[in-house]
Amino acid sequence: MANEKTGNREYKSDVFCMLMEYPEYALQTYNALNGSSYTDPSIVEFETLEKSVSLSVMNDAAFLVGSDLNFYEHESTVCPNMPIRSLIYFATVIRKLLKKHDIYGRKLIKIPVPRFIVFYNGKESCPENYTLKLSDAYETILPEKDLELTCHVININSGYNEDLKNKCPVLKDYMTFVSYVREYEKDEADVKDFVKAAMDRCIEEGILTDFFKERYDEVVKVVELDYTFDRRLELTRDESWNEGHESGWKDGHESGQNDIIIKMLQNGKSAQEIADFSGMPIEQICDVEQRIMQRP
Repeated sequence: MANEKTGNREYKSDVFCMLMEYPEYALQTYNALNGSSYTDPSIVEFETLEKSVSLSVMNDAAFLVGSDLNFYEHESTVCPNMPIRSLIYFATVIRKLLKKHDIYGRKLIKIPVPRFIVFYNGKESCPENYTLKLSDAYETILPEKDLELTCHVININSGYNEDLKNKCPVLKDYMTFVSYVREYEKDEADVKDFVKAAMDRCIEEGILTDFFKERYDEVVKVVELDYTFDRRLELTRDESWNEGHESGWKDGHESGQNDIIIKMLQNGKSAQEIADFSGMPIEQICDVEQRIMQRP
């Protein structure tokens, strides 16, 4: 039984997170990616990122299988900064894993092998498979990199990586649910209605039946909250940008931006997600985040 999660990320990411909480689904995905055939879900050891490090340190799934430390992330927008985010994820988890070890000692400490996978299912055009490297973000291009990190991006939209999805029913079923949500969203004005319609159809067709029956209300809730949040964000952004009122931050324009940043942080968005969505400077977003964390 997976632990209940709360949070206001977009519905596709929420459902992906929820699915990856189940050891059997995480192991199924691992097997499909690595060509392995493990059958015992108990070998999956989940690693929870320490929330005290930063409000923006949140990833979809981190777990150990043997000597592999797997970081799975879902993205519905193209994000070139995944290697930077993955570096933070890895550093956070490895710090926790090494708490009982003496890293200043003479004995070499063995660590698990990190593997970074990004599943993409957004509407923007995207290759079937490609890699993102940390060194792409370096200000200076060097022939040798002292630190490198590679994220493997896998497009799981219809028509892409079908062999992988056939080997991994949970990914295939997940994308079927996403397609139904997109289909019913066009016909139903109310969020609850089109999400319920998508889940009811999945249950009727035997797609993730137990999952949706068990967490039906939770799925509806997180989707409704997220859609409501996104609509409120658009209205707030338009109003705040136009008002130009004076405030305690700086001027009215930046005040409106910071109001949006605060709301997005409070609703579980990472600094990078906010930057990608709004086009605001990452430095401004991190500054607001730090101010929030310093509040009594």
